[in-house]
Amino acid sequence: MNALHEMPSDTLRLGERVFRSRLLVGSGKYRDFDETRAATEASGAEIVTVAIRRSNIGQDPDQPNLLDVLPPERYTILPNTAGCYSAVDAVRTLQLARELLDGHTLVKLEVLGDPRTLFPNMPETLKAAEALVKDGFEVMVYCADDPVQARMLEEIGCVAVMPLASLIGSGMGILNPWNLAIIIEQARVPVIVDAGVGTASDAAVAMELGCDGVLMNSAIAHASDPVRMAGAMALAVEAGRRAFLAGRMPKRPYRGEPSSPTGGLIT
Repeated sequence: MNALHEMPSDTLRLGERVFRSRLLVGSGKYRDFDETRAATEASGAEIVTVAIRRSNIGQDPDQPNLLDVLPPERYTILPNTAGCYSAVDAVRTLQLARELLDGHTLVKLEVLGDPRTLFPNMPETLKAAEALVKDGFEVMVYCADDPVQARMLEEIGCVAVMPLASLIGSGMGILNPWNLAIIIEQARVPVIVDAGVGTASDAAVAMELGCDGVLMNSAIAHASDPVRMAGAMALAVEAGRRAFLAGRMPKRPYRGEPSSPTGGLIT
């Protein structure tokens, strides 16, 4: 049996939906739709985020439709509010997405606070999350790596919290694993690292810490070979998850330990 398919019961539940892959990918920044399709297929992802303000999924019938490349019959399309800077704009954007996707309710909320860093505006994020949950949406939410605010989002009713590892598109990896570990420890909903992953080792570290999944776009789309990098990310997420479930050996600072038994030595 292929080593990547030995854990059929290890699934990711988001709201009412269950997924095998713990790698979520974006659909932007590729050179063309052919590369978008090829990289998404290579990633093995089942969930693909779509920026409603930047991608055509039916709003303009005269332009190429992203859903022709990423058909909803094959992928779970996760509309997101990239480019929104207020709760009002974010809520309206996802209401439009629900209409375009025939009542689809699983969404990714992000409300930005600064156009240079793309850091989240947490007061507006909390306000939008509350409005969307009340409106029947299953909200996955991009947030700061703040354990208190992550808990507040969970209490509002979000189905997943998505703390940044580092700034969107920075490729800097996980800069604050301690905050992330606290969020993971306290959460009763999936924790998915969102933003900042740069290469496969970053994704593996996130999963080894206990994250339930990783979402990325730039790390794949901006690689020299996006399709090959997408495959590498799939392997990294799987390896990190397996390592987390296996449980790493204790760290033993300042002390070595023989790797073979010391009793019964041949003398």
